[in-house]
Amino acid sequence: MEVANETVIKKPKRLTSVVWNHFERVRKADLCYAVCVHCNKKLSGSSNSGTTHLRNHLMRCLKRFNYDVSQLLSAKKRKKDNTLTIANISYDEGQRKEEYLKPTIVKYEPEQRKDEVFNVQSSWFDQERSRLDLARMIILHGYPLAMVEHVGFKVFVKNLQPLFDVVPNSTVELSCMEIYGKERQKVHDMLSKLQGRINLAVEMWSSPENTNHVCMMAHYVGDDWKLQKKILNFVTLDSSHTDDLLSGVIIKCLMDWDIGSKLFAVTLDDFSTNDDIVLRIKEQISENKSRLSNGQLLDVRSAAHVLNSIVQDAMEALRLVIQKIRGTVRYVKSSQSIQGKFKEMVLQTGINSQKNLVLDCPIQWNSTYLMLETAIEYRNAFCQLPELDLDLALSDEEWEWASSITGYLKLFIEIINVFSSNKCPTANIYFPEICHVHIQLIDWCKSPDNFLSSLAAKMKAKFDKYWSKCSLSLAVAAILDPRFKMKLVEYYYSQIYGSTALERIKEVSDGLKELFNTYSICSTLMDQGSALPLSSLPSSSNDGRDRLKGFDKFLHETSQSQTAISDLEKYLDEPVFPRNCNFNILNWWRVHTPRYPILSMMARDVLGTPMSTISQESAFHPGGRVLDSCRCPLTPETRQALICTQDWLRMQSDDPGPSSSHYALPLYVETN
Repeated sequence: MEVANETVIKKPKRLTSVVWNHFERVRKADLCYAVCVHCNKKLSGSSNSGTTHLRNHLMRCLKRFNYDVSQLLSAKKRKKDNTLTIANISYDEGQRKEEYLKPTIVKYEPEQRKDEVFNVQSSWFDQERSRLDLARMIILHGYPLAMVEHVGFKVFVKNLQPLFDVVPNSTVELSCMEIYGKERQKVHDMLSKLQGRINLAVEMWSSPENTNHVCMMAHYVGDDWKLQKKILNFVTLDSSHTDDLLSGVIIKCLMDWDIGSKLFAVTLDDFSTNDDIVLRIKEQISENKSRLSNGQLLDVRSAAHVLNSIVQDAMEALRLVIQKIRGTVRYVKSSQSIQGKFKEMVLQTGINSQKNLVLDCPIQWNSTYLMLETAIEYRNAFCQLPELDLDLALSDEEWEWASSITGYLKLFIEIINVFSSNKCPTANIYFPEICHVHIQLIDWCKSPDNFLSSLAAKMKAKFDKYWSKCSLSLAVAAILDPRFKMKLVEYYYSQIYGSTALERIKEVSDGLKELFNTYSICSTLMDQGSALPLSSLPSSSNDGRDRLKGFDKFLHETSQSQTAISDLEKYLDEPVFPRNCNFNILNWWRVHTPRYPILSMMARDVLGTPMSTISQESAFHPGGRVLDSCRCPLTPETRQALICTQDWLRMQSDDPGPSSSHYALPLYVETN
């Protein structure tokens, strides 16, 4: 962007108004005329006549020539010095009202439509570009489409740029759909060229109108070895939707984006979702490729969601105790006098806590944890509080239950915070956290208290269902962390499984080798000049013309197996990388790709698998994500377009590179 330094020559005081840039002052005898340079009309030019009538004429005259009259309205200031450049412009309040600054001329060369571009001297205004910018702004910031109908917005735009025709709601919607179409094509082209594989995260949303929506997001490690994610579809489900319908929606998404052959894993947010959904997806894509490791890595359930579900079991078991504590806290905070008595009880019982009692928000269970944690510290003071309703009084046993379960909640909060706050949640971070939960559940089941042990058993049964589905995926991702390799699996499995640990470790090792062998076969076919893309694995086609497809696998197993396996063995045999807090695992694999060419392909796909789909804002909300109320009245097509495009534009706007610079466009442009 270039800025032209325009020189403004100071005029006599009687000609300081900006209107005199458009009039020639002519004196005939004793009369003065102001002649318009655009239409040659004569108006009174005497000093007693002022300039209001001249300005009113220009407002009518210049619009006929499509001139940007906003400068006429705003430019009322003149310069203090004889020469002024853009470099020394100051906008201090001390500037004189009549000071005039000539508009800055900005050079920009977009593809402009002649019938919608207005030219006066070197200035341009593009109606079409401004319309799209308005739509892009609405998408990017999540503004309601109806904002263009608001009176305040119309007044603001007219004062800012009178030439801009404020478009109606329906036109803005069409503009948003136009932008969606263009951005979708960009994402489609990018995914089609992606060298690695794609993971699909499926997350259910609710809305204030009690409708269900499914959000499908692609997770992958890009060719620059950075973790990426993009929303592909946001589909409104029928109120009577079934698992068959959900699997159909997912399959349609894969087909529409043409990524079925690149699919590595599907992550569902509900660990209790019927397994038939994933089976149907596998059957559909099996026509294009074989399943990885017998499909074990394809079916992943969100770790944070299973932890949230386990927490709800604990909260339900402690529901009556929580209600009593909530009522007690509310009673203490009900008046100043009761708070004074409570403080006296705190001093008498020798409690040193400086925390303030807090009431929870029942739909955010982390706030319930904070209420319980604080109340437990003031347990003795609560017991001594006079005039407390007997229905709110807790027994010693109930206080012990509250204390133990609060300890459970603390662990889950810490782990969910790790999952939801990590800016680069590669798959390797989950295994140690989930293993720690597993060990703690085993320990809680040993509690001598029947209430706590039965609760722990119920929680562990739910956890075991998740563990049976996802333990191999978690373990393989941890092994591909050069700081841990097989050692971390051996460390945790010995605590979890005891005497049967070696058998479980062997299962993980076999699964790892099986997955690696699949990538090795793909690499062998590529070396032999196969037409398969690098990201594709061999498919089991029914094409009878090639009867030797099985020979490829046989040839690999009999002559190339040792060479291929050595890539994995070399990695496992070498010492672990020192642990440090600034370690970037994706960068490590990028650097070591030449050393482990096949294993690095596998690592990129495994580490890009979303082991959890929960967002930070809904991490402790059992109901999950809720659709914004302003988007509920929209049609499903428009709703999807706005949500998807907002996600794509935000990714671009976060990029400091030149690709995002076209979103901040100047109002004035200079043409060659």
